[in-house]
Amino acid sequence: MGAGMSQNPTTVIILAAQRAGVVNPLAERAGVSHKCVAPICGRPLIEWVLDVVTERPDLAEIRISIEPDAQAVVEPLLAPYAGRTPIRFVDSHTGIVDSVMAAVGDDEGPFIITTADNVLLSAEGFEQVRETIRHADATLALAREADVKAAHSEGQRNFYQFRDSGYANCNIYGIASRRAFGAAEIFREGGQFQANRDRMIRAFGLFNILLMGLKLVDARGAMKRISKRFGLAIEATFFDDGALAIDVDNERTYSVCEALLPKRKQVPESWTSPS
Repeated sequence: MGAGMSQNPTTVIILAAQRAGVVNPLAERAGVSHKCVAPICGRPLIEWVLDVVTERPDLAEIRISIEPDAQAVVEPLLAPYAGRTPIRFVDSHTGIVDSVMAAVGDDEGPFIITTADNVLLSAEGFEQVRETIRHADATLALAREADVKAAHSEGQRNFYQFRDSGYANCNIYGIASRRAFGAAEIFREGGQFQANRDRMIRAFGLFNILLMGLKLVDARGAMKRISKRFGLAIEATFFDDGALAIDVDNERTYSVCEALLPKRKQVPESWTSPS
């Protein structure tokens, strides 16, 4: 079993595509063609993510995975970030795994992968993930149920239940090298396994799911078992900041993020809270 240890500059992949053939309700409500440019607190969703990642040091490139017809829509938003880390578009594919692999290309890594709706992403969370893949092959970020509910009582409704606590998945992942994409199932369906047991079984194996379901292992123990299944050193990155488990998935979480953003980041002076 290998481990990360890569010191190369990090490539960031932002997943911004919509599901094929599905009109996103948030985009439709905002009168825009794509969810990633729907506004929240006066700015497009993707800008809140770009604000964070373009300020991080030691990056090779930022790649936005999105449909070809959406690239012209997002392109004008990139002008304020010129002169920082290079940003380019990569054509998305139907499935998330295929989209990630297309964005990876022939590069060796390391990679940090997040989503265009991860508007509460912080620099601290980003660097915590990057630190994990200095000694692990891959990481997925988790936040404890109590911390998520402390951030907002309606921030998440589904949690993985382990012996030590419930945890919510956070939409940021780290991969130390191309070899670690043997764990690509972690990205399938965006990592949203909690509500679909079949997806979890395909990714992690029935016995591991039974141990988790019966609360016979804690979160770190579960990561060790998953590592064994994939033949990789996979570690969880545990966020104390429960808000990092909340992104803009639907109307409910849009409202939650709209309430939290002004407390965490600077919003445009022209924006007026709806409350």
